[in-house]
Amino acid sequence: MKTDDIVKLLGEEKANYLLGHTSKTFSKEQLYLPGKDFVENYWKDSNRNIRTLQSLQTIANAGRLGGTGYLSILPVDQGIEHSAGASFAPNPVCFDPQGIVELAIEGGCNAVASTYGVLASVARKYAHRIPFVVKINHNEFLSYPNSFDQIMFGTIKDAWNMGAVAVGATIYFGSEESKRQIVEVAKAFEYAHELGMATILWCYTRNSAFKKDGVDYHVSADLTGQANHLGVTIQADIIKQKLPETNGGYNALNFGKTHKKVYSELTTDHPIDLTRYQLANCYMGRVGLINSGGASAGESDLAEAVATAIINKRAGGMGLISGRKAFQRPLKDGVHLLNAIQDVYLNNEVTIA
Repeated sequence: MKTDDIVKLLGEEKANYLLGHTSKTFSKEQLYLPGKDFVENYWKDSNRNIRTLQSLQTIANAGRLGGTGYLSILPVDQGIEHSAGASFAPNPVCFDPQGIVELAIEGGCNAVASTYGVLASVARKYAHRIPFVVKINHNEFLSYPNSFDQIMFGTIKDAWNMGAVAVGATIYFGSEESKRQIVEVAKAFEYAHELGMATILWCYTRNSAFKKDGVDYHVSADLTGQANHLGVTIQADIIKQKLPETNGGYNALNFGKTHKKVYSELTTDHPIDLTRYQLANCYMGRVGLINSGGASAGESDLAEAVATAIINKRAGGMGLISGRKAFQRPLKDGVHLLNAIQDVYLNNEVTIA
């Protein structure tokens, strides 16, 4: 996808808004930006062991984006979190784990992220063909009444035995259960690193109080930024975060601590600047930031995915982890969407803002 194609897809006004923006918050010179040598440049002096560095490089070298420092990951853990029916009925082939992994391979992804059961069932066939990221906890959503908690499935050793190069986990920062989740995931990540696997943390905020006066501050730059900062503190190697849609959560909810410069100097209302604040909280990009692609909305999915990729890349992020927009449509269409995302990162005219 060339720049002209992006303009045609997004429309001239939106394309100019995203492609023409110059960030004046954190300068790009302050950031640790993705590149082919990011493991050598950013991780070699850390406490990560040799095997973990190899695992990070394995992910970075795979797929259409291999060698660029950018990542395109297919995540499919929705069979647990959103029920298999809700997730896979639009494209029933994904009830079969093979359909999920084949989409990731055909789509040129750096890795496929899914549940213990999905990846274990096809590990011998596929673990050597595409890097596996085993999601180790989930929001079990069948108990009635529904509750919102992340519980562990399987073990870190199981993930290692099936050939995974990384594990992923979610923490609901801000929830009543978050303190337990932080301890559980920190211990799990420590063991994963001991075994040489990389770690990816879904840094989500979750609390009913985070919605106020019709505004959803779960996607506020300041709150998600702090969630990221907690995530890198427990040594996640890559942070997955929702794209910010608003700001000022601390002030609107009147809790915690913040600083006026966060809003007057370090952010603006532009989505690239809001996302850059998320990145700043990932140790200025030492830990890679990948944004999620969000739910499928139908015909607008392709344009939304491309716009999200532009925002992430121009903010200084490491890539996109997009699932439902891809796996809830036929293979050919899913591959086309994933390739369009990757094309943004391969387009040298889409530069850091």
